[in-house]
Amino acid sequence: MSNTKIVVLRSKEVITAAIFVGIAVIVLFVLLGFLFTGKNDSKTTAQSSGDQKYEAGVYTKELTIGDSVVNLQLSLDEDRVKAVEFVNLSESVETMYPLMQPTVEKLSKQLAAGKTMEEIVVSEDTQYTEKILVETVSEMLKEHTKN
Repeated sequence: MSNTKIVVLRSKEVITAAIFVGIAVIVLFVLLGFLFTGKNDSKTTAQSSGDQKYEAGVYTKELTIGDSVVNLQLSLDEDRVKAVEFVNLSESVETMYPLMQPTVEKLSKQLAAGKTMEEIVVSEDTQYTEKILVETVSEMLKEHTKN
């Protein structure tokens, strides 16, 4: 003899189970949608809500050192300082002031790492050079800060 089993389902139970499965699938898709798109939405809303600190761009300011004039270039994103560097630094200025280039590179690394002007570490060896550069960069940041 065979072991045949007969299962009787009521249509009310089948419909209720299908509705619960449908709701579960919809909730799953909604949660996955928030999971994968929530990060991008929070970034764009943060930018549109006024978290932008600077006017993005590349800005140059002349700096007089002794008898020479050098151009200090500041690259800004909307929320951070990208780089600080000299533009067209002549060999005569570089020879007369050998600490200028390493000092601006050190300053650029600290600002690009997210430090504020108040957090900049000034070393004893190059304190006067750094003071001039920090003051100039501070002026440039004040000029290009969003209100």
